[in-house]
Amino acid sequence: MTDAQSKAARLLRKQGSVSSLSSSDVYKVHKVGSMSTVSFMDDPGHDDHFRPAMKFENSYQMTPGRKFPSGKVKNIIKDVLEGYLAEEKYEPELCKQMSKTISEVIKARVKELMIPRFKIICIVDIGQSNNQALLMGSRCLWDSANDTYSSAEFRNNSLFAIAQVYGVYYE
Repeated sequence: MTDAQSKAARLLRKQGSVSSLSSSDVYKVHKVGSMSTVSFMDDPGHDDHFRPAMKFENSYQMTPGRKFPSGKVKNIIKDVLEGYLAEEKYEPELCKQMSKTISEVIKARVKELMIPRFKIICIVDIGQSNNQALLMGSRCLWDSANDTYSSAEFRNNSLFAIAQVYGVYYE
């Protein structure tokens, strides 16, 4: 074994990692057969051992502390839809932007209720009202015991709007 190899073997033995040596060098150094370890923390370039260990608190709460307030959310949806759309006429570009704006306003007002551990998803659809029928549906994969939704609709002579807010329990 050369002088450089023996120095490397000594350093690796001192650090506890011999992964960069060939198996014949390991055999010559340790005399115990082949040995293979992989350690990233033992590399001289890492200073992770100076960082204090992070402590996380476990939360084994599998159900919400309180239910999603569907009635309050429905009232918020109705107020926002009536406030924004009462005097509006249907214009495709304006309604496209209004659906995004109304969705953000509803979501912000629902978040003000400070409902812990629920993700809030808000969808607003606006369309032209021409005495036609419309049937909408949605499907979600969720926990029926904890997840819920609220929806409301608004109509005037020119347009209709349907808003849904989903409260999905998030642990």
